[in-house]
Amino acid sequence: MKKTLLFAASLLLLTLTTNCQSDRQKLLDGIKSHSSAQHIKDGWIRDPFIVLAPDGYYYLTGTTPLENEEREKTDKYNNGLHETSIVGNQLRIWKSDNLVDWTYLGSPYSTKDNPVMQNKKDVDWTQQRLWAPELHWADGKWLLTHCPRPVSTLAVADGDLMGKWVVMTPKAFIGKHDPSLFKDDDGQWYMLSGGGEKYFIQPIAKDFSNYSDSAVRIAPSDRRLGHEGGTMLKIGGKYVYFGTAWSTDEGRKGSYNLYYCTSDNIYGPYSERRFMGRFLGHGTPFQDKNGKWWCTAFYNANVPPLSREGIQTRDLKEDAQTINQMGTTIVPIEVRTLEDGDVFVRAIDPDYRNPGPDEIEQFDFAK
Repeated sequence: MKKTLLFAASLLLLTLTTNCQSDRQKLLDGIKSHSSAQHIKDGWIRDPFIVLAPDGYYYLTGTTPLENEEREKTDKYNNGLHETSIVGNQLRIWKSDNLVDWTYLGSPYSTKDNPVMQNKKDVDWTQQRLWAPELHWADGKWLLTHCPRPVSTLAVADGDLMGKWVVMTPKAFIGKHDPSLFKDDDGQWYMLSGGGEKYFIQPIAKDFSNYSDSAVRIAPSDRRLGHEGGTMLKIGGKYVYFGTAWSTDEGRKGSYNLYYCTSDNIYGPYSERRFMGRFLGHGTPFQDKNGKWWCTAFYNANVPPLSREGIQTRDLKEDAQTINQMGTTIVPIEVRTLEDGDVFVRAIDPDYRNPGPDEIEQFDFAK
């Protein structure tokens, strides 16, 4: 009897191992093909941010629960940022050399480390959040920015991502919604922030201690960019400004999408708003080691993930809905410079590439 049970257990373990190896290879092949979305990591996360560092590793962070948060198992689709939110106050970081095998490094920073919180009494830490963190390499230093507004900051770590983080002039960077960092070709760093009708960009001093000039409002030529998740890249000499909005232009109605506009000057004027991808809201475009472009994506909805079958023609306007599974997904994107010098950016996967019937805006896809 014991031999039979041991044989059955060994067979089950072998089957599970074989399946895991098969799934891993499918992911590696999918990333190599650069043709469809790849779910690269499980776990509760919003606003996933991936950066490829000079050491050859990809680093992943995002809006996450605290370490060892039990509700991550029992409340899988916790989607709020309110009192019962699963979101914690820690910066959590993973690394990988291939976008498939992720190692958890730990949490080197928390909002508890922010001086604006250290002088406060009777803080309810169960209600303190760290939202939408970004990590950037800056010539020997690591930069961190995050929100929400009461604790938004710019912090610096000298060389070691897991070392000591120093919050730079707390009062200078507080009060920012979805702060994002951008480095121009001349080495100048900027902070973008805001949402709705008020997106701003502002240059940062060389020592990262404060701003070096006043903020400038930027926007597409025809309407607002979105309501959150603004970020910027420079591609082929063009400034490409990304922003997030629901397809219906109503909060938590429809699909959570990514849009963009372009300009020859960082302060504008910018082009009309263009469509980049469905279900890519608050995603971050990045290049892999082979120069291929991807965009992060995640679960943000009021109902469990939808089947991809028939999704391209399905109207989602009645509620917040998505095809993204809980965890981190990366979606291949097409980036090319047009004959007139403008830049075209669009999701490649057909289920992310086009607006759905619930999209309020009509786009010109002639280019």
